Amino acid sequence: MIWRRRVLMGDPAHFSVKGGANPHTRTWLGTRRSVDRSAAIAQWRRLRDVLRDLGLRVVVVPADPGQPGLVYPANAGFLPFVDAEKPIFEKTFHLSNLIATRAGERFHYERVVTSQGLRVAAVPEQLRFEGEADFFPAGDVQVLTHGRLENQRWVPRVGIPPWKRIYGFRTDARVESFLAPLVAPREIVRIELVLEAHYHGDTALCAFGPRREHLLVWRPALAPESFERLQTQFGDALIELSDDDAAHYAANSFALPGPDPVLVLPAGVSDRLLAQVRGRGVRPLTVDVGEFLKKGGGSVKCMIGDLGLFEEA
Repeated sequence: MIWRRRVLMGDPAHFSVKGGANPHTRTWLGTRRSVDRSAAIAQWRRLRDVLRDLGLRVVVVPADPGQPGLVYPANAGFLPFVDAEKPIFEKTFHLSNLIATRAGERFHYERVVTSQGLRVAAVPEQLRFEGEADFFPAGDVQVLTHGRLENQRWVPRVGIPPWKRIYGFRTDARVESFLAPLVAPREIVRIELVLEAHYHGDTALCAFGPRREHLLVWRPALAPESFERLQTQFGDALIELSDDDAAHYAANSFALPGPDPVLVLPAGVSDRLLAQVRGRGVRPLTVDVGEFLKKGGGSVKCMIGDLGLFEEA
């Protein structure tokens, strides 16, 4: 028997910008961006093939024309101790409470996750929580990212255009009391997000390495005290991203831990960053998923939901 990681990817056949729920999805005038679907499908297939070549089993979430955000299943929920070699009957996948424009995705994720033999459970409905995009392991701790919750809306401003969009963030800090027993005895490190363009923690932070002990960080996306907390926690294991790498969503990378660790990054990141990753004993791979970032606000990690390790013959 061997242990093999399974991941979710959402069929991109109906990928489009429906709600325009983050700053990447709209033009400077506020209009929703238009997706080049043929380019998106080709990029999606390339990422899928890279994951398969790495030995992962890719479980596809079927497309639904009414739910174009299914291409970003990192928001589906989270599995406690995602790297543990545990029998399937001991695992429970906790479904997210998504933003209103994506709430309809939950049924699809639940159906696919249970088809893999996993149990599912709910997070209290009054708590906004968007899964492993905001709650993920990093070294010996579990990071919980959060920010100010807003009713997304247009407000007037001085300038051209004379309005702007308020987006806010996606996870309520109060969910910590519910999550803590699920990952005990691991400590939860709470990190506050402050830039709406980096609305999930996995757009500003990425833990990678054999035990996810290294951490990519883009400092401007975090509250100063939160960055200081990470500096204290990770020390020399912390790598600060440049503004240019952050703009390419370098932190939105998929880490494959273990004895031969890999980090799958979005294309366009700097040679300097790739060298830093190699310097930590990790093999970097790059994949172009620009259509998903530029139009939908999600890159490599957003496109992957981690179901953990399964025992296979």
